[in-house]
Amino acid sequence: MMDIAQFEAEWEAALDVEDRYRALIALGEALPPMDPALKTPATKVPGCSASVWVYPLLEGGRLRFQADSDAAITKGIVALIVALADGRTPEEVLATDFEAVIARLGLRQHLSSNRTQGIPNMIARVREAARRLAA
Repeated sequence: MMDIAQFEAEWEAALDVEDRYRALIALGEALPPMDPALKTPATKVPGCSASVWVYPLLEGGRLRFQADSDAAITKGIVALIVALADGRTPEEVLATDFEAVIARLGLRQHLSSNRTQGIPNMIARVREAARRLAA
């Protein structure tokens, strides 16, 4: 997965909204392929305009995620969210201020409401996984 600092630098350097879309799409394309067998109703994130799946694993005390979407920009959004959590302990994930990163990037201002409506649910899915796997 792309480093978040690298993504933020590309996002900030973008000359226009189209360049930002391209950066978000590239982030989504950098996601490792998700095992199709994991794309189930249990891993599907509700409330998204596109289909989004998030599957958490706990490896060596750290959360790892597989994620995917059937829409390029939405896939970039879920890639951003899981990149903020991937490789961290459940406690670190629960302490992560996902909303602050979204706000700092101005993501909601650059994307349609259809594309951003599922963001809280994606974040909730990652946090729920952290809470469950921390137990």
